[in-house]
Parts: sequence; structure tokens; C-alpha cells
Amino acid sequence: MRDGMGAGSWMGGRQAYVAAVRGLRDTAHMPADIPARLLAEQAAAHRIESTERLGNLGWGEWDLLSGQVHWSAQMYRIYERDPALGPLDQAALQALTLAEDRPLRTAAWQAFERGERMDTITRVRLGGHLKYLRTVVDATRKAAGEPLRIFGIVQDVTAREMGALRLAEVEHQLAEQRRSLDAEHELAGRLQRIILPVPAEPLDLPGLKVAVRYLPASQEDLVGGDWYHAAPMADGSVLLAVGDVAGHGTSAATTMAQLRYSLRALAVTTGDPATLLGHLNRITCDLAQESGAAETTATAVVARFDPLQRRLTWAQAGHPPPLLARAGRTAALPRPAGPMLGVIDNARYETAELDLQIGDLLLCYTDGLVEHRRRGPDDGLASVMHAVDEAVAAAPGRPLGQLLSRLRQANPEDDTCILAARPITDETRDLRRYLRGR
Repeated sequence: MRDGMGAGSWMGGRQAYVAAVRGLRDTAHMPADIPARLLAEQAAAHRIESTERLGNLGWGEWDLLSGQVHWSAQMYRIYERDPALGPLDQAALQALTLAEDRPLRTAAWQAFERGERMDTITRVRLGGHLKYLRTVVDATRKAAGEPLRIFGIVQDVTAREMGALRLAEVEHQLAEQRRSLDAEHELAGRLQRIILPVPAEPLDLPGLKVAVRYLPASQEDLVGGDWYHAAPMADGSVLLAVGDVAGHGTSAATTMAQLRYSLRALAVTTGDPATLLGHLNRITCDLAQESGAAETTATAVVARFDPLQRRLTWAQAGHPPPLLARAGRTAALPRPAGPMLGVIDNARYETAELDLQIGDLLLCYTDGLVEHRRRGPDDGLASVMHAVDEAVAAAPGRPLGQLLSRLRQANPEDDTCILAARPITDETRDLRRYLRGR
């Protein structure tokens, strides 16, 4: 049994919150003197519902004394069931489970009846398609151990499990076809595309236009550990990140995938860049310990953009500084303190803030853009800043396409990931330039 998500730790007040919110929603005209406590409960309930949607998880309760069963709205969505039909019973849930996984589910339930927490991943078939569902079940019990009320959380982890299966399949094929260089080149490209899909056009995010480009190493079999993240958060802000895992090959790519997907999952709980880097550092240290590879390290820069204030809050872990182009001049941002990921247990990271202006351009990148074994990083950085200045001068209203078409990696033996962003308003949103020179 694995230690689960702590079902009972946060669900005790969930029903009370939902009842309060439903009461407020059902009132046609909200009284002016609603207590602040109820408004706070409504906000808390909204946050919980948002977390359920973002985490793709639902919850349920089973009162063994009254026999009543309650499901959250997200639980019905996961099981693709009409709420008017009510929750499924245990027999129906067992019937949905694939025959190969039923012994696992039965064994987990038997362990739960012995007083253990249930935490298992099984496959279910719904509407002709397959889902991977993680189920965590706990209970409040009598002194003798007999359950009185059962709490459960179900999370749809299909995307994660299918991605892991695809990754395992590609790695297996790489091992089997290592004698064929052409086959390895092809599979390496497939692996990179599975883990790091690069958008073919700029992303339109709240208050930002973001373009991404990936420059592979000259040797196609050198699958690298460079990665990026650019996505909106539940509160309307935008989370940006660029990272680089040391080394090449499937090991670096696997670590890169774990860090990238971990950041996406952790962003549900916090948007603070320093806190997120602290979590990624802990994960990198754990991966190094589990694999026995002490050289498992990485660098990263993580930033949160508030589109209302146009404020960028960022932190870095041993990563090259972002560049800011403003008023025709490009300069590196002063870096807040932060060690590389995977080097120091419980490392702490500081943040810095920057108010972006319309016309600014922010560039985040990995070291392959500026570092070369035959020259120092300062020379490479100066070349990049010159390219940024030229791009902004050539197309001040639409610099992203110009910039990414001009940038060339300094080190052909290392892959490079580039993320360029510019603040926008409704008037400056019209950017139709696709990435060129790919």
C-alpha cells in the first residue's frame, strides 16, 4: 500500500462549505448583511471546486450508519454519470473495472477493511474508452476498527499514465534498436516530441503573447533535457518556466519530463516561483537518490505574471538570467539567489519582481544559446542581446517572430530551448506571425 493523498485531512468541512454555497446560490437576491464568514466559506468552496477541476479529481462520502452516499460534481464527471442517477454502488464500480485489475481492487479493499488506507490505480472502461483512475479511501472508525464513515478521492490520471506508457514504449524500442543508428535517430525525435511538444505559433495567454522555439543538438540522437512551461493559472495569472537537466539521452529526457509535469501539477497548489523551485529541488534530490546518479542536477527559471498589474515575479535555480529588451536596449536581469536543483537538500530560493511595460520583450533560454566550449558565455550573451535589439528594431510591434528567426544556438552539441514573451493589451494583441526558420 502506498501512502495516499490524505483523504480525511481536508474533507471534513467540505460538505458544510458546499451546503453554505448552495444556499447562497439558491437565494434570488442576496441580502446585504450576509455575514463575512459565509462569504469566506463561499470563496473557500469555490477554491475547492476549482482545485477539483484543475486536478481532475472528485470526492465521495459513504455514511455506513445511514447508508447515504454523496459524490461531488467532479466525481460524476469523472465517471461520466448523470447526477440525477445518484452515485454508483460498489458492485457497479467493480463491474466497470477491467477484469485484469479486479484482483488488485479486491485486495486493496480487503486491506482497507483490515484498517489500512486504500491507495490504488485501476483501469475502468467508460463509454467505450479506457480511463486510469487513482482511488484513495480512508475512514473514521470505531475503537475496534470498524468503519463508521468512508471518505474517498478519485483522480483521473489517464493522461499521466498514458504518457508514462508511451515513454516506456519508446525507451524500450530505443534499447532494442540501438544497433541501427537511423532507427535511434527516429525514435529519439519521437521521444522529444512526446515529452516536449512545441507550439507551431505564438501562444495567446492572459496579458502576454508567448513564443517558444526548440533548437536540437546537431547530433539527432542527443536527446536533451531542455524544457519549458507556459500556461494560465486558475487565478488568471500566467506561469512561465524554462529548465535544463544536465546530460543527454533518455535519462535526461525522463528527468526533464518528471520536472515539467511536476511543475504543472504543483502549480495547482501555489503560484509562488520560489516555493515551486523548492519543490522541484526536492524532487530532483529524490530522483538522484532513487537512481543512484549523484550527477542528476538541473537549472530552471520560473516566473508568474500578473496581467492586471503587469507584474512579473520570478526566481531561478542556477539558471542563466532572463533578458529584458526595453526602449531599444537589452540587458540581463539581476538574478535572485538560488542554487541549482538537486545539489542542496532543502535549498531556499528568493524572488525578484519586475513591472513589464507595453513594448517590453522578455527572453528566457537555456545555456545552449550562449555557452560554447571555444568562447566564454559573455561573448555568447552579447551576441544574443544584439540579436534581440535587431529584432525589436526591425518589427517593434511584432518582435517575437523576428527574434526567434534570428537566434542561433552557440553550442551545436547542446540543445536549446527559448521562450520569448511580450505584454499585450487588446490593442496590441494582433500577432499572427508563425515561428519562422524552424
